[in-house]
Amino acid sequence: MSNGMRVDLSALDEVIRKLWTLLDDMDKAGQTSRYNTEIPMDAFGNTCLFMEAGDLRSAHHNAKTDLETAIKNLHGLIDKFGTSTSKVKDKYTEQEYANKQQMGGDSGAPKGKWD
Repeated sequence: MSNGMRVDLSALDEVIRKLWTLLDDMDKAGQTSRYNTEIPMDAFGNTCLFMEAGDLRSAHHNAKTDLETAIKNLHGLIDKFGTSTSKVKDKYTEQEYANKQQMGGDSGAPKGKWD
């Protein structure tokens, strides 16, 4: 007899799908932060004569590095959670199959007319 608890495997599938989509988005964000946010030194002028140019470039570089680190760590967290959720879903699926087998589901009995 069931204790009234059920696991909605389709809901777990949906969570996994959303996590993988989010992971793909994080990959894109990581690529953007790494390759499309670089400010070349000549953006501050050809000779960078003003005193703050180096400080500004350094501050930008530090912020860029922090952002890349945050995205990388978030990517790892999402990947770990998605992988764990997938494993949990697989275990529930296996248990559901085992329960059906135990209750006589797909017992190998003939299907169709009895002779």
